[in-house]
Parts: sequence; structure tokens; C-alpha cells
Amino acid sequence: MVVAVGLAAGCGSDEGPDRSQDARGVEASGVRGARNAVEAYVRALNSRDIAGLIEVGGVPDDFRARREARRIMVEKGDRGLSIVEARVEITMGPDVGSVELAVRDRSGRDARDTLTVVREKSRWNVVVFLDRPSSPDKPTSSTVRP
Repeated sequence: MVVAVGLAAGCGSDEGPDRSQDARGVEASGVRGARNAVEAYVRALNSRDIAGLIEVGGVPDDFRARREARRIMVEKGDRGLSIVEARVEITMGPDVGSVELAVRDRSGRDARDTLTVVREKSRWNVVVFLDRPSSPDKPTSSTVRP
């Protein structure tokens, strides 16, 4: 089972005065925000909350997101997941990280996954939703030159 992570409203923002940094200069609040995002994602999966999953994924609530959220719920929802471990590492600047997530489902089976978390406008999200159109004003990349 593969598990991804995201953020629910208010759960992953960098709240509070804790601005301490680890040895690499990573703010503790960033790690805390990413961890909160993981917890919110697992709650959305466990409760089969489509709107919550869309919110934790940080995508607009549109037909693509709803379709993909339903697919994710069929695959991963309502399994009674509990977090065994969520090791957060902020890897590329202060706004991108990875989470080594270990979960246990209600039947006692363990699963692991590596997740990417990103902070946008002080909210931690994860790229759970892959069916997203690119921005119309964004140029496409190509390996062929005209």
C-alpha cells in the first residue's frame, strides 16, 4: 500500500513562536508543519473525506480533483491507518521536504512510503494529485528545437 500526505486547513501552517533551527538551519516549525500535514492526510484517508483530501493535496476543488480523490479513496481510504513513524526531512530549501512514513492498518499490516511535501503560502501540501493541467501561460518544455 502506498500512502501520500498533505495538509488540512490550519493543520500545517507554521503557527507559534518556535523558530529554532536544527544543525542544517532548518526551522523546527517547518518540520512541525510537515508532520501536521502527514497527520491531516491520514485523517482524510481514514474518514474517506474527499473534500479534506483535496484540501490536503493543495489543489483546486474541480472535476479532475474529485475524480482522482475518489480513485485514491478506493485504493487507500478507510483502512484505519495509524502513523507508526513520520520522519520529516526538509531537503531543498525551507519549502520542500520528504517524509518517510510508516503506517499500520487496522488489521495490523505495516506499510511504508516516501512522500514529498511542499510549503506554499505557509501551508504544507503534498503532490497527491497528478491529473493537473499546466498553467496556460507556462511554456512547455521540449527536447526538440525547431
